[in-house]
Amino acid sequence: MGYTVSHRKDRGAWVVRCTVNGQRTQRTFRTEGEARQYALKAEAQRQEDEFNGVMGRKPKYTFSEGLQRMVSEYDVRSQKQHILLVARWMDEHAPGVIVGQELLDAARRMQKALKEKGLAQSTINNRTQVVKRVLSLSYREWDWIDLPLDGKLRKPSPKNERHIYLSEKELAELLAAVPERYKIERKVILLAMLTGMRRGELMALESGNVYNGRIVLRPNQTKNGKPRIIPLTDEALPLVEGLPFDTTGDRVRGAFEKAREKIGRPDIRFHDLRHCYASLLASKGEALTSIRDLLGHSSLTVTSRYAHADPARWEGVVAKLPRISNQTATTH
Repeated sequence: MGYTVSHRKDRGAWVVRCTVNGQRTQRTFRTEGEARQYALKAEAQRQEDEFNGVMGRKPKYTFSEGLQRMVSEYDVRSQKQHILLVARWMDEHAPGVIVGQELLDAARRMQKALKEKGLAQSTINNRTQVVKRVLSLSYREWDWIDLPLDGKLRKPSPKNERHIYLSEKELAELLAAVPERYKIERKVILLAMLTGMRRGELMALESGNVYNGRIVLRPNQTKNGKPRIIPLTDEALPLVEGLPFDTTGDRVRGAFEKAREKIGRPDIRFHDLRHCYASLLASKGEALTSIRDLLGHSSLTVTSRYAHADPARWEGVVAKLPRISNQTATTH
């Protein structure tokens, strides 16, 4: 019983180990100071829990167990790559980390490490979201922890915003450039243009998602865990016949990359189709609140990054202002 601190020369790291009720845990730190500070804090908490009779009352679960349960109970295909990378980081830097404050601390270290590594803020946020979802489910669904800790894990707004917006003509050229052998993939790409849906959402579509001329996404099919309704145009309706799509995400990616190369636009990403959808709606005068709901964004701040105003409309907007000098003249 108790926490021990040791140095791992082969890894250049400090390891804190502890065995409680037959269960062994360990955590890795970069410096001796961090390791000893954690050991002292954890040992004080253990003694306090033991004194108050808390030890053993509620089982403790590891982050790995949380990931496994999340994957088995929810559709996480859109997060698959990030889940694998977060799991790998935790296995290497925080093996056996317990869901709760320990996981929160580990996630913050992960954020710092990824930032020092030079990863984009949007990528760091995607990795952070994996941890946030496990913490959220642990509190709201599984009753693993007593406090909602997911809100304490911040996701700063990315400063590397992309401003690639294709016109209707450019979108048509991109679609026409999809090789003939990718018939199904061409449908997926066109549906992305017409709905603003993420690739993971498109690949997870089933016949039951289409109802009365709309796509209805269930909570387990969306990134933020909230249901979403997307109306379908006459052009989009034939595309959802015979769902699910008989293809894979890799084939869709391959078809898209060949099309963008053919039109000489290697800078375009599949996710940019979502931005184009928002931008086109904004250019037609649609309100940001409506675009937000169609895209499934959590706030208008996120939507505004993609739905930029069309400069061609600014003159018409300004023309609506009253003639102030006339107003002044009429008062005399």
